[in-house]
Amino acid sequence: MEEHKVLGRVSQSPTVPGKKHEKRKFDIADLYSKPVSTGEEKKAGEYGLDEKLRKAYFWIANYAIINPFCDIEYNDAPPNRYAMGDNRSDLTLATDQSYASFILFPLLTLVTRKKCLLVGGPGRGKTSSAMIMGLLAGYSMEEIKRAVQHGQPQMTVSDLLGNPLPSDMVNAKSMDEIKIAWRKWLEMKVKIIDEYNRIPVRTQSALLNVMSENYAELLDQVYDCPEAAWYLTANDDAGGGTYQVIEALKDRIDVVVMALHFNTRFLGDLLDRVERGIKPEEAIPPEIIFTEDEIESINREILEVEIPDKLMRRIEYFASQFELLESGGDQFEYKTKDNVKLSGFPIPQVMQGETGKDQLKDLSYQTLNGLSVRAFMTCLTFIKALAYFRGNHSAEFNDVRHILPFVLHDKLAQNSDSPFFEQPENMVYRYDRVSWIRKLFDLSCAEYDRAGLDKKDPVGEMLASFRKGLEGITEAEVAKVLQQIEKMMGEVSAGRKLYAPKFDDVLTLKYLHQRYTNYLNWLKWKE
Repeated sequence: MEEHKVLGRVSQSPTVPGKKHEKRKFDIADLYSKPVSTGEEKKAGEYGLDEKLRKAYFWIANYAIINPFCDIEYNDAPPNRYAMGDNRSDLTLATDQSYASFILFPLLTLVTRKKCLLVGGPGRGKTSSAMIMGLLAGYSMEEIKRAVQHGQPQMTVSDLLGNPLPSDMVNAKSMDEIKIAWRKWLEMKVKIIDEYNRIPVRTQSALLNVMSENYAELLDQVYDCPEAAWYLTANDDAGGGTYQVIEALKDRIDVVVMALHFNTRFLGDLLDRVERGIKPEEAIPPEIIFTEDEIESINREILEVEIPDKLMRRIEYFASQFELLESGGDQFEYKTKDNVKLSGFPIPQVMQGETGKDQLKDLSYQTLNGLSVRAFMTCLTFIKALAYFRGNHSAEFNDVRHILPFVLHDKLAQNSDSPFFEQPENMVYRYDRVSWIRKLFDLSCAEYDRAGLDKKDPVGEMLASFRKGLEGITEAEVAKVLQQIEKMMGEVSAGRKLYAPKFDDVLTLKYLHQRYTNYLNWLKWKE
């Protein structure tokens, strides 16, 4: 009993001293969504929902899940570094508050209502972690246990979604008269799919509808589901399940988190739980359980976090590194990996035929695909969420560096034939995908700095000028802009080599040239 009291205790001290909650900016929508604040609801010095989120994190990290890892590292001073082992692997002692990805990302998934895949061997806490998130959302353990969908080879669409009422099947004169007894899990705002890669392909297609469109369909009947946080588990992420996961379903997963090994120095904690019969999920402190309104409020506050322009430019530059494949098409717009993929031709074979560029240094040759709009949006959401969780109103460089590997884990297909992976120091990146994507970002930033793009971005300046509008611009001014665009095109052409970031720049210039040309023609017609 005494241990349960310890488990159920949340420290009253702030998790990030000095960062008090600041009232968010006024939104007129608040007048319609909730009562007007009088300013008396909060006591002086009270901390905001971001602090409650951090308290929930530290309760899970310190009491619920034995996961003594801090792989999301932050530093406010130069850290001590140590070279370990034969490979002289770098180990750092972080100087600022750092976190365990296995706990942090499921928690951020809860408040952003995204979809998280937990990957790791059996018995490493994947399902338990997902169930704790359901408890934090206010559900009872009984509700969660009944709602967990356990993937297995015999699972049918009816097992997943529901069954038609037998009496209706007999008496109905049309499909519209058949009522469906829908599964209760569909109405929950935390959804857990255990071992999703053991679900048959046909049933996966039904699951895809729920995940992507928030509705279930059976016998022409439709059930609208609420927006939810999703947790899926798999023992590995390389097709080790009973069935291969369909590509569209994998694409709907927003973030992938790995359950790391159990640190044997903490076996004593396990023994204590066994001897006392302790179950942390039965002792969650009420003060870290979130209401629906609180999750909605956190969601709004996350969206208000800013991503500074210069940091956004680095993200753009990184994201532009992967799509170009010069031999992939004749027309300029179709020189992409996606174009080759749609044709059914092997992308590595096309890549091997390109000998004009340094394939060791060109980041584009390390991947077999570019990034989707969905991947971009997910990255930006989680960057904001991580900054919010840390108590900041603006995202920082390391927020981006930590988010990209987990969001893009299954989004970037690795080209294992790339010369980059043949280098002895880079071979480890073939199977350490988190470190590989982080390395990609570091290499992209190094090239960004080398090119001095923080100080000069002529395409960005031209695009910013265009976004101010064309109204009032004279024919002479339009003609001058068109000359500038054509000059910039000529400079890229004279450089001979076309690298991926320049690909998007050139297409942007082509777009601007077309818009200004149309406007010039309109001005002439108007005369």
